[in-house]
Amino acid sequence: MATGQRVAVYGAYGHTGRFVVAELLERGFVPVLSGRDAGKLRAAAGPGLDVRPASVDDAAALDRALAGVAAVVNCAGPFAVTAAPLIEAALRAGIPYVDVAAEIEANADTFTHFTDRARAAGAVIVPAMAFYGGLGDLLATAAMGDWTAADEAHIAYGLNSWHPTAGTRAAGAVSRQRRGSARIVYTNGRLEHRHDDPPALEWAFPAPTGPRAVIGEFTMADVITLPSHLSIPEVRTYMTVEAARDVVDPDAPAPAPTDERGRSAQTFLVDVVVRSGGRERRAVARGRDIYAVTAPLVVEAVDRILTGRTRGAGVASAGAAFDAQDFLGALSAHVSVDITGE
Repeated sequence: MATGQRVAVYGAYGHTGRFVVAELLERGFVPVLSGRDAGKLRAAAGPGLDVRPASVDDAAALDRALAGVAAVVNCAGPFAVTAAPLIEAALRAGIPYVDVAAEIEANADTFTHFTDRARAAGAVIVPAMAFYGGLGDLLATAAMGDWTAADEAHIAYGLNSWHPTAGTRAAGAVSRQRRGSARIVYTNGRLEHRHDDPPALEWAFPAPTGPRAVIGEFTMADVITLPSHLSIPEVRTYMTVEAARDVVDPDAPAPAPTDERGRSAQTFLVDVVVRSGGRERRAVARGRDIYAVTAPLVVEAVDRILTGRTRGAGVASAGAAFDAQDFLGALSAHVSVDITGE
């Protein structure tokens, strides 16, 4: 349990940011609320919480926002805009940086531009410590077990719906703009841009979900996190058709709270399969609300970083930074995980 350490949350008034603030409080941390809009910060702040407005284009304001905190969590997209300035500020402050970015290009930029500097500074930077990117990486790493390499990894997202937040829409727009009309796949050990339509497939999800229609090569942040530390030349991600339709539908509603924790009724099943030769291993996670479950993921990461339970310094994905099986076990109140071997 945390002992009153202060943790800055940038984008604290956003949908995911609010879940992260609540989780920090529940775990005994003291959240410091930051972001671009002072009015929204004040409205989101609970009694006694410190509010520190800052724009990412104002280095001095970011330095003030991070003064005296033990770590910073970036929940504010588009991360193509916010990640680099906040990482720079974290490096100046000498504190760990963790974000919840699902943007493929932003996560790639973090590895490209900060790996050497973070390692030299002894800093811990963990991008994509969220449902997309982080959870899949932990599951794939746990499924690999004692394997040092695999031929392919498949991550199938069985969402019953996906009502996107404003942040998800904004981040998606930035990613689409950066890649033009292309889509991204990870094949032959590298990212490739393609201009054809993604395949329509069926994925045999574990019971009780069963076979479902999916969009193949519905590429998510896992194509950055897994290859950053796992020797797997082919990484594929899939999304249930109904969820894929929701997220691009301009009329799809935002997530609506349905319980006392503010979670929506959305459910998920993440099915991860890794194959090597004729062998196959699998890890499956089940839970509720992809935005809400990001909070225990990122706060558990912060706790482990601040208590020295990481595998060295530098830029690292969830599976590289932490003991994957132990981390997943710590999430048992939020995510049900099953791992099976050959």
